Amino acid sequence: MPTTDGERRARAAHLVDELLAAYAGAVDDRDFPAWLGLFAPECAYGVHAMENLREGLPLAYMMDDRRERLVDRVKMIDEVWQGTVEPYDTRHVLQRTALREVGEDRWEVRSNVIVSYTATSGEAGILVSGHCEDLVVLDGDVALFEKRIVVLDNTPPRYLVYPV
Repeated sequence: MPTTDGERRARAAHLVDELLAAYAGAVDDRDFPAWLGLFAPECAYGVHAMENLREGLPLAYMMDDRRERLVDRVKMIDEVWQGTVEPYDTRHVLQRTALREVGEDRWEVRSNVIVSYTATSGEAGILVSGHCEDLVVLDGDVALFEKRIVVLDNTPPRYLVYPV
């Protein structure tokens, strides 16, 4: 186990970076059971417009305030929306910009995000840009999201089906 503050921070940074990479891989591969596995048992996930947050408006593109709602989101994607929405491919670029310890094995993480998309027609573009405000818990050698809030700088040029 890490004994100094520097060792603890280095361990946390490594585990958080692995979590961010796993997140991008799961969503880009449309492996939503794996995406769900990146969240702690008690968790929340949301996607908000920056302007709504600035105005104090509780509106969101996605707002899952507990694990059961994340499970429902995966079920909607895999079973309900299958064949009813045009699928699109995504590529996530995530860059951790801040890491702050807030308790034993609990870290606040901020990262920038850009998600590109390619439609089945071949049309490609930037789906969203913004940042993520996360609360990450370390459980042994695994990092999990306890809370993940994505804040979008732009209005997406198309509907959002998949998690950002």
